[in-house]
Amino acid sequence: MQLSYWEIKNWFSNVDFTIVGSGIVGLHTAIRLRERFPKAKILVLEKGILPQGASTKNAGFACFGSVSEILDDLKTHTEEEVIQLIQKRYAGLQLLRKNLGDAAIAYQPLGGYELFLKEDEAFYNDCISKIPFINDVVRPLFKSDVYTKVNDSFKFKNTFEHLIFNAFEGQIDTGNMMQALLKKAVLHDILILNNQNVSDYQETNDSVAVVTNEVTFNTKKLIFTTNGFASKLTNKEVKPARAQVLITKPIENLHIKGSFHLDQGYYYFRNINNRVLFGGGRNLDFEGETTTSLATTEKIQNHLQDLLKNVILPDTPFEIEHSWSGIMGIGNSKNPIVQQLSNHVYCGVRMGGMGVAIGSLIGKEVADLI
Repeated sequence: MQLSYWEIKNWFSNVDFTIVGSGIVGLHTAIRLRERFPKAKILVLEKGILPQGASTKNAGFACFGSVSEILDDLKTHTEEEVIQLIQKRYAGLQLLRKNLGDAAIAYQPLGGYELFLKEDEAFYNDCISKIPFINDVVRPLFKSDVYTKVNDSFKFKNTFEHLIFNAFEGQIDTGNMMQALLKKAVLHDILILNNQNVSDYQETNDSVAVVTNEVTFNTKKLIFTTNGFASKLTNKEVKPARAQVLITKPIENLHIKGSFHLDQGYYYFRNINNRVLFGGGRNLDFEGETTTSLATTEKIQNHLQDLLKNVILPDTPFEIEHSWSGIMGIGNSKNPIVQQLSNHVYCGVRMGGMGVAIGSLIGKEVADLI
């Protein structure tokens, strides 16, 4: 593409910081850089018409870990690492709320619940018995018990009568949140260009030449915040993980309120505008869901609908209005990767499916590396 003088001058000359990815992490990185460098020229490149991975596609859970997820994390991480992960997730949620305001993101402190299928009796009993232990683990962070056993008041079917409740969790409106974040970035004089796919970059002594599908230009610093799309950048320390989601049409007198996890967090659902939003099922096909394709599959969508019919809404008629998918970034560790990769190149990736919780904090951390 032949750029005009004005385009080169205003967008692609004297660029101080270029951020690849306009999601939660990327925009928080940009906003933090603006705080630190008030006169810098900051450019954000996004390959989609909207943030392509998960930032506008997630379920809007303001959560930091169910009992079963924490128990699973303790199998591969030390207790200290797990505490640090929960601390970062909770701190990230508070930073997101502080930066944008609860009204702008439609934050609702409805709490989080974990339910268990009747077929998983041993797993259920183990999680219930470990509640005191997990409360002891997280008490230094919250100064009180976080997880309690409560009766099921939602009329679920084929599940145990008790749920595990976490009063410290809530939900947000993902679309409102990203619109508020984009508006804040623009107000901070941050340039955002969409449909820009970075295909290559070449580092020199004092800058980085960035190559996109439309243009090549120089920047002093280059920062990747592409999460699930960062496998090549990180030598496959980040793997893409597709998450499929569906949403019902409005349901009159919907009785479900809150954020819910099922089967070690592989399934999750919530209320939103008198609808049920339901996602997950990656465990049905780990290999097939290790992809960056933003498609849905009949196998997983059908299973989600079966669970809706037989477990979540057993006595309530419903219709599916829409389905979609998003791409998370996971790996052998739940710890995000916040690194300086070379003299002028940095990254903040691998949110581990907790981008809403941890993304704002990781954006701040990668910006503070510079």
